[in-house]
Amino acid sequence: MTTLRIDVAGFDAVKASMQSAFRGEPQGCAYTFPDEGTLLSTLTPPRWAIVRALTGAGPLEPRELARRLHSDADTVQADARALVNCGLIDRTAEGQLHLPYDEVRLELVAKAA
Repeated sequence: MTTLRIDVAGFDAVKASMQSAFRGEPQGCAYTFPDEGTLLSTLTPPRWAIVRALTGAGPLEPRELARRLHSDADTVQADARALVNCGLIDRTAEGQLHLPYDEVRLELVAKAA
């Protein structure tokens, strides 16, 4: 099973992760946002629904995705475009939408100041 971890990390944490990767330490698949606000404004509920619908589904035509989400095709297209533009999902050469993971974990952490 291939898992994508979506999280929030500052520059120092990303730098440390990259240094570990250069040393050959496995990092897993991750998509990191710089802050919670960016994550939450990017992964709106309709966009999270797209991520959920594409997880493990293989490439889907945008209209089929809209049908599965019981949503308007134009709205799904606009939200999918935003996810493609930020690199979270892929668009195939044939125009299908794809998220090549069997599982997606969203990690948001709140700690005491």
